[in-house]
Amino acid sequence: QVQLVESGGGLVQPGGSLRLSCAASGFTLDYYTIGWFRQAPGKEREGVSCISSSDGSSADGRTYYADSVKGRFTISRNNAKNTVYLQLNNLKPEDTAVYYCAAGELCVPHVYEYSYWGQGTQVTVSS
Repeated sequence: QVQLVESGGGLVQPGGSLRLSCAASGFTLDYYTIGWFRQAPGKEREGVSCISSSDGSSADGRTYYADSVKGRFTISRNNAKNTVYLQLNNLKPEDTAVYYCAAGELCVPHVYEYSYWGQGTQVTVSS
């Protein structure tokens, strides 16, 4: 059974940091692009970051970041642990949302390009 499970969310003060994890079971993350999305109350789900599959192609390991998180968030993968991480630094109140990871083929910030989704983890940035 294909499954993605996010963890690492929580309540943090502005300027703080969190590391989100996306652990896969039932398939090997190496062969998939992994994307991180977030959805705030009343807003559409938006692409935050993604990292291409580790398949040795020219796109191997390519990353994408939304302008709103560039320089603050970092995506990485640990293939041995079948896990992808999203390091969130210098968090702002506007980063508050449910964060989802998803598996797909192309590293693009479009929901429809991803086939498998986790259940989400809440990130709340507040003083």
